[in-house]
Amino acid sequence: MKRLSADGDPLEVLARMVDFEAFRPTLLAALAYSDGAKGGRPPYDPVVMLKVLVLAAQNNVSDARMEWLIRDRLSWLRFLGFDLGAATPDANTIRMFRERLTAVGALDTLFADFDRQLKARGYLPMGGQIVDATLVAAPKQRNTEAEKAAVKAGRSAAEIWPDAPAKARQKDTDARWTLKFAKARPTNDGKSQPDIAIPSFGYKSSISICRTFGFIRKGRVTDGARYDGRMLRDVVTSDNTASDVWADTAYRSQSNERWLKAQGRVSRIHRRKPKGRPMPAHLRRGNATRSKIRARVEHVFAHQKAVMGLFIRTIGIERAKAKITLANLAFNIHRLIFHERRAAMG
Repeated sequence: MKRLSADGDPLEVLARMVDFEAFRPTLLAALAYSDGAKGGRPPYDPVVMLKVLVLAAQNNVSDARMEWLIRDRLSWLRFLGFDLGAATPDANTIRMFRERLTAVGALDTLFADFDRQLKARGYLPMGGQIVDATLVAAPKQRNTEAEKAAVKAGRSAAEIWPDAPAKARQKDTDARWTLKFAKARPTNDGKSQPDIAIPSFGYKSSISICRTFGFIRKGRVTDGARYDGRMLRDVVTSDNTASDVWADTAYRSQSNERWLKAQGRVSRIHRRKPKGRPMPAHLRRGNATRSKIRARVEHVFAHQKAVMGLFIRTIGIERAKAKITLANLAFNIHRLIFHERRAAMG
């Protein structure tokens, strides 16, 4: 244990920099545990269980894998406060704890609690905000045309597969297919190629981050086919000290422009290329200037997908919301540690 600390155990840094006890009132209100008068095995401490969810989000592991890792890793045992040989949460306990928080909408409250911690430490939403969305992949569904039509019509899995309950439990009727467009590489003669359309299945995570510190200030989860521009009003916050809002061309519409103006916000949304005409030089330069700022939001998604390995293993949008909300909370914790370390160094 001393050698782990000497080598710089990141979980010791996490425990030191994040006040997990501040989450206890929200957890106790959401879980509504009994007083134990009727007996039975007492539940695990809710703050410890929240730490378990944060670890799972940081490492994107299943509940069964999480059960094994808690028993296996000394640094995790120390972070969670378990002694060697003590009882630790199993996969079912972890799942039920997360499901209970999800059912009462407590994860959004916990995310807001941590945002208040950030503000109390001086990390105020400043410099304007950057809005974007990313597709979070889920296991692909292979359905017939009739089954696809039933899913689009809003029928539940139990209604579509009444004679196959086991199959219905494995079918996600909330996630959707959509097309992701990627830039094609130019040919050897320098000619550009049309963008490549990549079919993708899953959910969409829409967020806004503050420009100054890069924290996720608000997030929403929808099915993968939801148009990005429709989510602007759901993720733009009213507490940023600067009025500027950056976003890509998917968010530009007359309706969104009017709404931003009514909210006292200044649109820095990219402008579209005129149909059938080349992009005017002044618009191209303006978009390039905006891109230098807007690109910062891509670092958030890159960290969540490349480092945290964000992927939806669960079934249904409510569980996907829980998964992505915990990933957003875990990212903000990572970002806090980054800023605190940088401040300590210089």
